[in-house]
Amino acid sequence: MGDVRVLAIDGPSGAGKSTSARAVLAALSTLDARTAMVSTDAFATWDDPVSWWPRLEQGVLAPLAAGRPGSYRAMEWADGSPRPGRLVPVDVPEVLILEGVSSGRRAVRSRLSCLCWIDGGSEAARLTRTVTRDGEHSRLDLHRWQLFERGWFPVDGTRAAANIHLLHALNAPR
Repeated sequence: MGDVRVLAIDGPSGAGKSTSARAVLAALSTLDARTAMVSTDAFATWDDPVSWWPRLEQGVLAPLAAGRPGSYRAMEWADGSPRPGRLVPVDVPEVLILEGVSSGRRAVRSRLSCLCWIDGGSEAARLTRTVTRDGEHSRLDLHRWQLFERGWFPVDGTRAAANIHLLHALNAPR
């Protein structure tokens, strides 16, 4: 993608994508690499798990590919409802880490330097992790999200397209 190398860290909810992305970001910072990280959680909502992609494409990916900084409006969940929030600037990095469900989708694969897939264990274990993280009030939405993922990933072919496969997140409790 221009001079920017792009690492996508994808997999189902609760697999540990964010944990792994933060570990990679920290490791790259020790090498003095200019890095940026964008999470699909900043775009997705319960009712819109993946069709928001054009906002990421137009606001971040296209400008970075042209060597220009990008930006996006992150979703904020102050009262449990998603609303467009603050504008997040994205300077041109050497390495862009895209992390989250659908970050390695077919539409971006030709521009990725690497696609990492994290399995994260059984649906039940992942649901427990996400409910622990997000709160019991989110259990039904998280379960609906898992049902969506069951259809999304096989159709998109994300797991099969990955260069790297991990069973669990880096540095995450199992």
